[in-house]
Amino acid sequence: MKFTKMQGLGNDYVYVNCFEETVSDPERLAVAVSDRHFGIGSDGLILICPSETADCRMDMYNLDGSRGAMCGNGIRCVGKYAYDHHIVDRTRIRVETPAGIKDLDLQVENGKVTAVTVDMGEPVQTSEFLEPITVAGNAYAFIGISMGNPHAVLFWEGIDGLELEEIGPLFEHHARFPDRTNTEFVEIRDRGHIRMRVWERGSGETMACGTGACAAAVASILAGYADRTVEVELLGGTLTITWDEKSNHVFMKGPAEEVYRGEYPAG
Repeated sequence: MKFTKMQGLGNDYVYVNCFEETVSDPERLAVAVSDRHFGIGSDGLILICPSETADCRMDMYNLDGSRGAMCGNGIRCVGKYAYDHHIVDRTRIRVETPAGIKDLDLQVENGKVTAVTVDMGEPVQTSEFLEPITVAGNAYAFIGISMGNPHAVLFWEGIDGLELEEIGPLFEHHARFPDRTNTEFVEIRDRGHIRMRVWERGSGETMACGTGACAAAVASILAGYADRTVEVELLGGTLTITWDEKSNHVFMKGPAEEVYRGEYPAG
């Protein structure tokens, strides 16, 4: 099976072109290729498939084999792959996901995509404003935001010292979230700049999370901490998030890179 390793701000996935390859057991394959000691090493597996309604379809699996509805960093890499590998020949394309069809604008330099802006659609608030929650005996407040997948956003001072390996799983598996949740811990720097760390359901802490950055920006705007366009700084780099007041859509701009290509003895 031929694959391509790609990353967006360090959020890395193994990509398989299912226009040419067949993957019979993606859940098992995701676990195998994601292992950083015995596999390729990644945050999961993304299949780029034919679509009847868009230019291509993105099927995404976390490193534990669970299915993901949407991945912001992943879909930027799908856009880059589709253009650079000649699945499409246009700089505005549509990608089908379980969270709906997403429109992508591709920034091309010297024949290759360097950055992608994704229309992530309308955010949905899924909790009370700063809803209280008790985790390990401590009281917190969060804002629930869906970007096609669930997020719990908490405002947090001193995220660098946060013991995310301990607290992250407690939020992910909390009874308040029967389908588990992604959790963003957000530190406000100023109205145009926030920082965050993320615990992704099924993957743990990752270098970046595109949908999480969108959720963090929306929550910060709702709380009155940020303007409609905000730079979201993650461990792997920075995304520009705009929540357009007229359309109510969230737009995410960031890089996408191909790391290497290879073959893996599985399908």
